[in-house]
Amino acid sequence: MNTTIDPIEKEKFSKMAEEWWDTNGKFKALHKFNPKRIEYIRNKITSHFSLDQDLDKPFKKLKLLDIGCGGGLLCEPMSRLGANVTGIDVVEKNINVAKTHSEEQNLKINYKLVTAEELAKKNKKYDVILNMEVIEHVSDLNLFIESCEKLLEKDGLIFFATLNRNVISFGLAIIGAEYILRWLPKGTHDWKKFITPEELRVLFRSSGLNINEIKGMKYNPIFDSWYLSEDTNVNYLGTAIKS
Repeated sequence: MNTTIDPIEKEKFSKMAEEWWDTNGKFKALHKFNPKRIEYIRNKITSHFSLDQDLDKPFKKLKLLDIGCGGGLLCEPMSRLGANVTGIDVVEKNINVAKTHSEEQNLKINYKLVTAEELAKKNKKYDVILNMEVIEHVSDLNLFIESCEKLLEKDGLIFFATLNRNVISFGLAIIGAEYILRWLPKGTHDWKKFITPEELRVLFRSSGLNINEIKGMKYNPIFDSWYLSEDTNVNYLGTAIKS
């Protein structure tokens, strides 16, 4: 049976699960660029669906799926914006941490221990799908993207964020982030599983998803913050629609 689960990646994140909400823990880097991710997602969703961004809960009528939700770092802000949020992950500890934290925050989020391909078989459909920092961790990328297409409503919006594969990304994302700066535990990423924007465009297009924007994400050490850029050499994110 084909699956998108990579046992090594699953075990890796299971060991770090208790630290999802520790801003100085193993997911410190995620907490650093989460505000920029949330801003980007909010702007793109409100624009695509012609929503009023000034409302407290502009996403009120939207069904949103976060694939590889981890401890819920994106599910919770999306829920606060009014979306009907489902978060899925293949690591049971992640789901347990996410459930506990959302309950403490009095947020109603539907967390499930399931893969994208398993959920797709249940004929579930969502207006928005988030694939943030998950593409580089799955074992079967074709199956994963095909499953995302099945889960997305027609004219729905899908987000992705991942890492480019080149000499620069090896130096900065692997050597720099994991071994020198220690932003991430050693071995968090496998450089060979990184994917170029061009490769991703082809994979998406073959599954009926059309990428309409790709932006780079860069770190500013002076302000200790992340910002959008045209430079996609290392981190990049973007959106695609289901035609």
